Amino acid sequence: MLCWGNAKDGQLGIAMERDPVFEPRNCHVFSGRGLKEIACGGQHSMFLLHDGSVYTCGSNSCGQLGHNKPGTSPELVGALDAQTITMMSSGRAHSMAVNEQGQVFAWGAGEGGQLGLGTAEAAVRIPRLVKRLCDHRISQVMCGNQHCIALSRDGQLFTWGQNTSGQLGLGKGEPSRLLPYPLKSLAGIPFAQITTGGDHSFALSLSGAVFGWGKNRAGQLGLNDKQDRAVPCHIKFLRSQKVVHISCGEEHTAALTKDGGLFTFGEGSWGQLGHGSTNNELLPRRVVELMGSEVSQITCGRHHTLAFVPSSGVVYAFGCNSHGQLGIGIRGDARSPLPVKACFLTGNVHCTGKKKILSQMFVRCSCLRLSSSLQSYVPPEDFRVINVSKSISPINYERLNSWRLKLMYSTDSSATYKCVFVCFLSDDTHFKTNPKIPGIDLDSVRKLFETLSKPAFSGLLEQVNSFESMMIPQLPRSPPDVEAMRIYLILSEYPALMDSKNYIRLTIPLAMAILRLDANPGKVLDNWWYLLDNSVFTRMVDMYKSIVVFMLTGGKALLVPVFYENYLVATLRLLEKLHQVNLRANHVEYNHFYIPDITSLVDIQEDYLKWFLSKADISDLPAVNLCAYPFILNARAKTTMLQTDAELQMQMAVSGANLHNVFMLLTLEPHLARNPYLVLHVRRDHLVSDTLRELTMYSDVDLKKPLKVIFDGEEAVDAGGVTKEFFLLLLKELMDPVYGMFTYYKESNLLWFSDKCFVEQNWFHLIGIICGLAIYNSTVVDLHFPLVLYKKLLNVPSMLEDFKELSPTEARSLQQLLDYEGGDVEETFLLNFAVSVTFHLDKVFLIEFVEAYLRYVFSDSVSEQYSAFSSGFLKVCGGDILSLFQPSELMAMVVGNNNYNWEEMEKNAVYKGEYTATHPTVRLFWEVFHEFPLEKKKQFLLFLTGSDRIPIHGMESLRIVIQSTTAEEHYLPVAHTCYNLLDMPRYQTKEILCRRLTRAVEQYEGFSLV
Repeated sequence: MLCWGNAKDGQLGIAMERDPVFEPRNCHVFSGRGLKEIACGGQHSMFLLHDGSVYTCGSNSCGQLGHNKPGTSPELVGALDAQTITMMSSGRAHSMAVNEQGQVFAWGAGEGGQLGLGTAEAAVRIPRLVKRLCDHRISQVMCGNQHCIALSRDGQLFTWGQNTSGQLGLGKGEPSRLLPYPLKSLAGIPFAQITTGGDHSFALSLSGAVFGWGKNRAGQLGLNDKQDRAVPCHIKFLRSQKVVHISCGEEHTAALTKDGGLFTFGEGSWGQLGHGSTNNELLPRRVVELMGSEVSQITCGRHHTLAFVPSSGVVYAFGCNSHGQLGIGIRGDARSPLPVKACFLTGNVHCTGKKKILSQMFVRCSCLRLSSSLQSYVPPEDFRVINVSKSISPINYERLNSWRLKLMYSTDSSATYKCVFVCFLSDDTHFKTNPKIPGIDLDSVRKLFETLSKPAFSGLLEQVNSFESMMIPQLPRSPPDVEAMRIYLILSEYPALMDSKNYIRLTIPLAMAILRLDANPGKVLDNWWYLLDNSVFTRMVDMYKSIVVFMLTGGKALLVPVFYENYLVATLRLLEKLHQVNLRANHVEYNHFYIPDITSLVDIQEDYLKWFLSKADISDLPAVNLCAYPFILNARAKTTMLQTDAELQMQMAVSGANLHNVFMLLTLEPHLARNPYLVLHVRRDHLVSDTLRELTMYSDVDLKKPLKVIFDGEEAVDAGGVTKEFFLLLLKELMDPVYGMFTYYKESNLLWFSDKCFVEQNWFHLIGIICGLAIYNSTVVDLHFPLVLYKKLLNVPSMLEDFKELSPTEARSLQQLLDYEGGDVEETFLLNFAVSVTFHLDKVFLIEFVEAYLRYVFSDSVSEQYSAFSSGFLKVCGGDILSLFQPSELMAMVVGNNNYNWEEMEKNAVYKGEYTATHPTVRLFWEVFHEFPLEKKKQFLLFLTGSDRIPIHGMESLRIVIQSTTAEEHYLPVAHTCYNLLDMPRYQTKEILCRRLTRAVEQYEGFSLV
């Protein structure tokens, strides 16, 4: 052991020496006895041996030595003989020690309450047990001038003592504390280290987050000001520096980084910051003179600092040297790092045949250094390697097995195991933990839970379940740091959450805790969910979907109504939060959120009606409306909602018309009566002009009425089939290239609005109305528009992917622009582009260029045409109901889909007359039909139903009827599109049936009543 500095009170332990020691001097008192650790106070020193015994020397004015012997040389603290001490700390005039059970003993000055004994005694000369901490296994304790801070094995912080500058971190105006008090504002953060200065404190997390509080007169908190802090504050400047160790002086602080860098800040009047000046530093500043070396140990005295560079074996010192505490062999302070005068410490120099290796440094007002002189090489301690045994309880198989055995052989039936803070860090990347990176290895989390799920650990798993049920409701609204947010990812991997037995006790309370989070923490969790593996995200979605079904089937029997509604709403809102994340992350397809069982568990019409009334502020019924969470509703449910809305709107329009008619009859003016239907009289050869004329005669309210179409000169009664044919023929004419309304993209077979058309804008308005009417009248129409049209109708931003659907080749070129890494864009691609703003195609503007190009294609160049179309569409289909749909769902509502399942169509077919499923002619028909190519099958669908696409519900909702007739074999089959009915003669051979059916399909045009 080497020591130097102030020896006035015997704190160096060198017999009767009282003069300052300016060079390191050997102290042989513990030679061969296994010295483990040293703690230096204001004027006394403590020594811990490997056998757990404690020795002290120096001033004993307040009993800080723990014995009554002279303090000129180290003496045993006999009161601790029965204890095996594992760590210790000393303040200005008090001392602390922790035994292997995590119990804390205190002695010395206690007038500020710094002993934590509940009293303010001036001197306690015999170590006493700090009873308030007996329920917590303490792993670290640190002493300031007159305050202390302790860290328990379960991650809790406790502070006590004087609080004049806020050094306890308990909040503004809080008094000093005579007993340890939990520092709840940092709960949930896994801490690696705690430390104290004179009247300020620091806590360092395992991922390098630094929190400081207390006195800040010289900027020692590193917050760029001089204001004291009564609560822990995050030192953001150090967040990205990978800090692994903190040391504090009276009013300055030093921080060691993972890469061996040293930052100092605070008071610099003695040069203790090492920046070559005596200026104070309000922000952490790197010690430039040590940048070429990797520092592995740092420690601060009251006004000086030491740093050890293992590669050279040199200890550097800087700061106050009034009592020789720098050990540089000369008087005078040092403003920059100077080597301690002890060249024999280097690893290459031998002394008396034994290698001298620095093990660890300890400093306060005097300076001591521990050195081992062993025959075998023992590397010096590296503060950059975090010793989790001094911070939180590490989790591994051996520890799990140890807990299992304790549970198995415990004679205390009430024994419970408190919170063990589990931290699964991902290599060094956890130092990058921030609102976008969780820094946690979820694979390790999963493996731990898999181990706990094994039969051998069943008892331990029960303890975990019990703990989780108590902890989840206590999770805070605003966690102190992003590291405390990791618990939400860890818990999401907990297998017990997926067990229906735990839905009420664990899973739904976790959802509630997540939803309670304030805005910023909530965004952090969203960001982390965004980065999850698809499989993990999918599992979370499936879990909460299962809970919705569980609540709808049996939840009411388990919970009182108020709890039932709260729990169901929490589950739905959690799914909504996941759905919002998925819109950005695309972890799963949007339809993965569908819960198909809902249509059989809930009356969708009733649910929609309640939702409609609540939106209109007509109903005050406190009910859970699934319609408020449309992402869980599949196409069937949403179609039911839309049809309900259509019927509601139509009924309101019809009721208005009927009421008006009654009034007209009563006033004897029946000629003014209104038709309860929207009736269009049109001619086949003037379809567009007639439709425009007819629609101008009706108000917006009339458009909500059921549609009836009458073709002049035709006797068909419109039971749905005429309407379907009307839509088909009208849109076919409107899409005629002769009008130039739309640009045809041959590569994708899709249409988009043309910026050069020869018709009036009301034609686009008409197409919008027709699309809206098709939805309201449950009719699919044949419109070859891309998905981006429906995105625009729902105010969903368009992207490059949308352009890829419309024009794949152009889109690939734009993607190549974005991917290009060179700087000569114009020369390479021979491209420039101007709309209203000219872009010089440097790399900087590529994103803006692509966005402007897409904006031009989808918006600017066709703004008038699209505006006319959307106003027509929204005139019919506007309102809240539209917001419930995804763009692809709205598209399917308008044009149907092409998810053909011909076997399903055969299975659902209905037969009339002589026909049955086993009739020879019917069998021949299906043989012929299934042999048709796809295009011919679609033609048959058009012939029979009026559309070659199928409704959004799929083939199961399409039911065709085949009816026998007495017509001879030379007659063609006849389709009644109103009823999806096929009149088919009894053909005797397959060849005749094939010819007749093919001819009927190919000649289809028009509609007549047969």
